[in-house]
Formats: sequence, C-alpha cells, structure tokens
Amino acid sequence: MKKTILVFVIILFIKLVLQHFLINPVYDLQRDEYLHLDQGKHLAWGYISVPPMTSWVSYLINLLGNGVFWVKFFPVFFGSLTILLVWKMVEELNGKWFALALASLATLTSVLLRINILYQPNSTDIFFWTLVYFTVIKFISTENPRWLLIAGLSIGFGILSKYNIVFLLVGLLPALLLSEHRKIFREGNFYLGVAIALIIVLPNILWQVNNHFPTLHQLNELSATQLVNFDRIDFIKNQFLFFINSFFIIVAAFIGLLFYKPLSKYRFFVWSYLIVIAAYIYFRAKSYYAIGLYPVLIALGSVYLEKILAFGWKRVLKPVLILLVMVLAIPFVMIAFPIRTPEQIEAHSQLYKKFGMLRWEDGKDHSLPQDFADMMGWKELAEKTDSVYNQVSEKQNTLVLCDNYGEAGAINYYSKFKNINAVTMNADYINWFALDKPIKNVILIQEASDDDPNRKREKPWFDAVGLVGGIENPYSREQGTKIYLLKGAKTNINSIVEQEIEKNKNH
Repeated sequence: MKKTILVFVIILFIKLVLQHFLINPVYDLQRDEYLHLDQGKHLAWGYISVPPMTSWVSYLINLLGNGVFWVKFFPVFFGSLTILLVWKMVEELNGKWFALALASLATLTSVLLRINILYQPNSTDIFFWTLVYFTVIKFISTENPRWLLIAGLSIGFGILSKYNIVFLLVGLLPALLLSEHRKIFREGNFYLGVAIALIIVLPNILWQVNNHFPTLHQLNELSATQLVNFDRIDFIKNQFLFFINSFFIIVAAFIGLLFYKPLSKYRFFVWSYLIVIAAYIYFRAKSYYAIGLYPVLIALGSVYLEKILAFGWKRVLKPVLILLVMVLAIPFVMIAFPIRTPEQIEAHSQLYKKFGMLRWEDGKDHSLPQDFADMMGWKELAEKTDSVYNQVSEKQNTLVLCDNYGEAGAINYYSKFKNINAVTMNADYINWFALDKPIKNVILIQEASDDDPNRKREKPWFDAVGLVGGIENPYSREQGTKIYLLKGAKTNINSIVEQEIEKNKNH
C-alpha cells in the first residue's frame, strides 16, 4: 500500500509540474471550464450539458477558493489515478519493472496529458473506463466476486461523470458473452453489481424524466450541428495520432492477446475494442470519445513486450523502447498543447494544419486550434463588462444577459463583482435566472453573428440603448462579440425574459 501511494504521489507531482509548463500564460481558462465551475454553485442531480459529478468537484473547487490552481489540479489528479490504475493492471498481469515503467510513461505522455490540462468531464470519464477494465481483470485473475460489485460502483459513478461510458458496456458485455468468461452472467454478484449501478444512477434518471430528457435533445442537436461534420477517416487517423509515441505498444497488445497464450484469457478485450470503435464510427463520434479504450491496452501491450524481450540480445531493446516513447512524445507536445502564443502558432500554421489541429467542429480550418481559440478573450470580456456594470447605479436590478455559456461563465469567474450573476438562454444557465427583483437595466452580450446589431427589438423597451464595447482579441473565437447597455426599462422586462425562458425550454 505504501508503494502504491508513493507511486501515485510521484506521478501527481510530475503531472502538476508538466501542466504548469504546458499552458502559456497568455491563455485564459477554456470555454467549457467556466460552465462546469458555475454548476458547482447550482448543485442538482442533472444538467443539460453533463451528468452531475463535475458539479460536485466544482463545489469543492469553490470551497478551496476557486483559483486557477485548483481548477487545473483535479483533472491532473484523475489523470494520475488513471496512470496508477495502469500500474496496478501491469502488476496484476505479472509485469515487472520494464512493463511498469513503459506502461506508466506511455500513459503519462499520451493524449491523456492533453486531456488533463482542461477541467472537463473527460478526465474522470477515462479514469472510470480504466477502473472498470481493472475490475474485470481483477475478477478474471482472482475469481473474487466482490470485484463485480466494485465494477457496478465504477459504472454507476462513471455514468454520473459522462454518459460516454455506456459505449464501454456496448463493447464489453457482448465480448464477454462470446468468450470463455460468459459464466460471469451466472454470477449473482454480477446482477447485484448491475443493481448497484442503477441505484447510483437513479437520481439522475429521475431528473431526466422530470425535465423531459434534455440530454436527449442536446444529443440530437449535437448530432445535427457538430457530429455531422466529423469525418470517419479522421476518427481512425486520430486514434493513431492520440498515441503516436506508444502505438507500437497498442499493436503489441493485440498481438499478445491473439497469439500469446498467457494473455489469451483476456482476448475478449480485442473484440470489445472493435465493437466500440465500430459503434463510434457508425455514429460519427468525436475522436476523443474513444480514449478510454487505450490505458488497458497499454498495460497489456507492455506486459507482452516485457515477456518477448526477456532473453538474449532482445533485452537491449528495453531501454530503446522507453527512449522511443519519450522522443516521439516531443513533437506531439509541441503542437497539441497551448505552449506557443497565438502569433507563433499562426507562423507555423502549416504544421498544425497537417495534423488537422486547425479544423473546428464546423468542419472548417481556422487560425488556431478550436480549444486554444476558446481560451482567448474571456478576461477582456469580463473586464469590459465590469466597467459597464460599475457605471450602473441600480446594480441589484441589472441583468447581465449573454449569448452563450462561455460568455456568462467567464464573466462570473473573472468579474470583481461576485454577485454579477451573468446568465444566458444557452445550456444550464436557462435554469439559473434570478427574477425576484424587477429588471431596470440589461447588459447584453451578443455574438458577432447576431442579426440585430442596432438592437431594434429592444429599443422600444428602454430609455437608452447603446453599444459600449466588445471583444477585440483577433485570436478569440468570440472576436467581434458586442456589449450593449440597455438602460431605464419602460416595460415589464421580467415578463419578457420569462417568456423567452419558456420558449427556449420548450424548443
């Protein structure tokens, strides 16, 4: 146990140090991070955008002071736990120092490092995928039925982290059914594990029912507006790029599972992988949805490589492979992380374009990777909004209404006015409007694509309507977003806002 804790502490320290150097200070937090942080101020059993687990972590971050360090700490924490699980899987598979070192280093320097720089549900999602696979390996290795109960717990909390883990079950259950381990379905603890998972997820299911399944609506919208732009060939190509420095280990895993007898009892992982990948390709899923498949394969592949390199001259290849993992990670780190400034990225645009880094969800190429552009302009927006808010005399009767959740969340995070309570009709904010006081003024944040730049719609409702600022950062995805001040309400704005809320909810 002491060794396990020591390994985890070392991994956590390394990842924290790396994270500090992998984000250039010119970047703000990313768009989604602001939304997740605000969810911690509105705890519920469900949200339109994600399941509730992220809000629990956000609540803890808020208790710790809501600083950038803690925002970045928790994805690194779950990433470190994932590497620790890979370490434990290698131990369970009887791997020694080489397999442990290779698997840990490969996981550390994989796309997981990129995932862990952002505060999103992806880090916990990959952790729970890996935990479920670990429990399956432990059950097969020990035949101890309690691991089926732990699997149920892992799946339950995995679903509360991100619904994506359902695809794990889509691949794993049929693969087990078709394997020698189909006896698992005759275990009483298997069904008790299922019951545990359902009990954990039940409050979220009830929330979905009571709110008319908003997640299904969001998935349909996502499919129609974003997933339709994803190329299936790019999905396959990205699986290689995500693990470019350790892909040989994943190939070794498949070879070992198919042809190396000591690993043959885990062969179902091959069929599970193929089923999940086929499902993702069919639904045009985003490439990173599949990342949870790979930590277990890295563990299996590392153990196989250790076995076949155990004797004779082949042993000299061990340090070569470890060095290869490290060297091949360098170009990946240089382009996949916001290390360079936007100007430097633009100067090397052909390199980023070559790897598809400049293609956004709209299917078009832009000057920055989408995530990087989503980390620009937010402080500028908050500072300018604060300047306008400071001029308003009746602050308690002023509504800050934004066009999207990134704008609202960024203003709430960076504003020096902690009760500014920016909201939007977008995402979960639609449930967070405070309309207990009459609205006298509105600070309106509108995207550059807005079709009413002169605010003809609102002018009859206020004494004065004027454009007072906007985001000027040329690299921000929000460039051109405008800030309007609408002063002196001449009608019941609360009623208009309530009608808009109902219309958007019904839509």
